[in-house]
Amino acid sequence: MPTEILMPALSPTMEEGTLAKWLVKEGDTIQSGDLLAEIETDKATMEFEAVDEGVIGKILVPEGTEGVKVNTAIAVLLDEGENADDIAATPAPAPEATADAAAEVAPAGGADKAAPAPAAPATEKGDRIFASPLARRIAAQKGLDLAQITGSGPHGRIVKADVEGTAATAPAHIPAPAAPATAPAAAAPAPTGPSADAIAKMYADRDYDDLPLDGMRKTIAARLTEAKQTIPHFYLRRDIRLDALLKFRGELNKQLETRGIKLSVNDFIIKACALALQSVPTANAVWAGDRILQLKPSDVAVAVAIEGGLFTPVLKDAEQKSLSALSAEMKDLATRARDRKLAPHEYQGGSFAISNLGMFGIDNFDAVINPPHGAILAVGAGVKKPVVGTDGDLSVATVMSVTLSVDHRVIDGALGAELLKAIVDNLENPMVMLA
Repeated sequence: MPTEILMPALSPTMEEGTLAKWLVKEGDTIQSGDLLAEIETDKATMEFEAVDEGVIGKILVPEGTEGVKVNTAIAVLLDEGENADDIAATPAPAPEATADAAAEVAPAGGADKAAPAPAAPATEKGDRIFASPLARRIAAQKGLDLAQITGSGPHGRIVKADVEGTAATAPAHIPAPAAPATAPAAAAPAPTGPSADAIAKMYADRDYDDLPLDGMRKTIAARLTEAKQTIPHFYLRRDIRLDALLKFRGELNKQLETRGIKLSVNDFIIKACALALQSVPTANAVWAGDRILQLKPSDVAVAVAIEGGLFTPVLKDAEQKSLSALSAEMKDLATRARDRKLAPHEYQGGSFAISNLGMFGIDNFDAVINPPHGAILAVGAGVKKPVVGTDGDLSVATVMSVTLSVDHRVIDGALGAELLKAIVDNLENPMVMLA
């Protein structure tokens, strides 16, 4: 029977997306690996590709449609010998068929960008078999035992080519899948204030533009609400004297000028935080619900403002990279973030984040923790201020104010203070970071 192509989950957290553009049309013959469509998630636009071959019998969701839920049928794929008349006669998919159809497509660029494949029916041994609907049909016709066939598709999935050349065997008995357990009814959300209609009514006599929320803004709103409601934040503040760093940076940039490299203060901040997480390893951690995960590498996320929202691309193993390498990687990630070309694995993960509003003239602020991170550093502008030296003399120095927002479930007060001190020490003694 015709196979439904379902809206894929292109990241572990994706619940819905926009079908931005179809790259095929009805009647097109497709092969495994052909690009089918462009999907906009809350963070990026990604292509996804076919796993099986067939003919696009019908497109169910037109391009430009927003809010398409994951696992919603978006097109119908016809196998050999089928035609459009078979589509109307196709019964509603059973749980097994739905699971198979969901895996008929995969995101372009590799399986690591996709959400885990839906569960396939179990054999008598309890093992899971992943096979496409066409492969299952051919296997049934030839009397093949799918448990004895090695799949060559993504995640070891059995596809048409795997069963066509296999000799027939006695058909294996595959028990019907158990009926899925009924999910408990979701609790009604607690009131959060006036309804949207009530608010609109308040401003009925005022001139305004009604701006619907896009996927990114919905996600930002949901995650920040979650962060402020569920994470017990506390805040640690320090002033950092930047004069030694600015002098050192100027000297390095003169030497790097012939290589086209120009280090920013932010590059030093990233390196300082990465090294501090190594020197205070118990603070290099994330909250995982019923446990704490303490990371070995320093994977540092950096907030990048884009039109309509922000990304937090992650610089992995930042403690091992030179300042020039961090600078080049950060420039690349920021450029692709603004073009919405980052893959999910490039902005997910990390244990620590940096949000720098100093370049916008902000002296200091408190940043909201990006779950599941243990902390985030809010960086203000470097400003010339009068300071009192250790000898009691008054002088002028460039001072930068920073605030460390900390998840108290992961990091206690003294540990957070130790981490912030390590960051300050690195920035006030920048040559140590090259040792």
